[in-house]
Amino acid sequence: MTVVVITGASSGVGRATARRFAADGADLALVARGRDGLEAARAECDELGARALVCPADVADAAAVDAAAARAEAEVGPIDVWVNCAMAAVLAPVWETTADEFRRATEVTYLGYVHGTLAALARMRPRDRGVIVQAGSALSYRAIPLQASYCAAKFAIRGFTDALRCELRHEGSRVRVTMVQLPGLNTPQFGQVRTTLRRHPRPVAPVWQPEVAADAIAFAAAHPRRELWVGHSTVATIAGGMLAPRLVDRYLARTNIQAQQTDIPIDPGRPDYLDAPLPGDPGAHGRFDAEAKASSLQLALAKRRRPLLAAAAAGLAGAAAAAFRAR
Repeated sequence: MTVVVITGASSGVGRATARRFAADGADLALVARGRDGLEAARAECDELGARALVCPADVADAAAVDAAAARAEAEVGPIDVWVNCAMAAVLAPVWETTADEFRRATEVTYLGYVHGTLAALARMRPRDRGVIVQAGSALSYRAIPLQASYCAAKFAIRGFTDALRCELRHEGSRVRVTMVQLPGLNTPQFGQVRTTLRRHPRPVAPVWQPEVAADAIAFAAAHPRRELWVGHSTVATIAGGMLAPRLVDRYLARTNIQAQQTDIPIDPGRPDYLDAPLPGDPGAHGRFDAEAKASSLQLALAKRRRPLLAAAAAGLAGAAAAAFRAR
């Protein structure tokens, strides 16, 4: 039986990922701050026939994360897969974001991944097996306006993961680490995020359902590769940022402030999740179900990369042979 630990499991991508692994027959340890969401996630896993352990913890607290890992191993079993999903952000211009807000977002979104990875490594390396999946973002390659706190953390996660990957390879370890770069997703994040905007935040279109991210994470855990890019917008964002960064700067400056807001006003004093979880069960989905895509052709093709490359190579070889014979 596969044992999977998921941070950020109470909502959004983490919640959808918990359901996906439960449907696949895994045993789970669910880590997040919000007990209401964790209990709801456990109930969903129970309905799918999976065993799920609730481990309330703030991933910014390294000792709490390690304690959750120890409890998971004691009560569920040796950890096979560790998925880092927990995040927090501030949606605001840099000059409207305080130093304390940057610190808190960094502690959760970047250091939370570091703490989870260290807890996983402490148990996986002695056994010389296991997979660590980092839920990343196209924004780990290309930052956008209003999301400096989140983008900076995602950039840091990618740098941390790249260094770790090299170190594991150097020691000949069979522990694998993979990063799944995700597009805009329909999660509760946009209803909970701290923001100075006066209109309701939204993900940049096109938008996918969190189940697409969960599918990619489950695939990456079973077939770990260096990175897995999800959604055609992720490919375009990463490639565009590499090939024409100044042009992308101008495009984002012109379009992306508006692209991250709806026309719906919000109360500037509304509660947010930055310092403490909001009460209730946030679920996996946000308010953008009507436009969110339930599948990704790009992901389907990425999963079949090897047979597709083999077929392409065979086709080219056949064409070359036919051309040679026609001479």
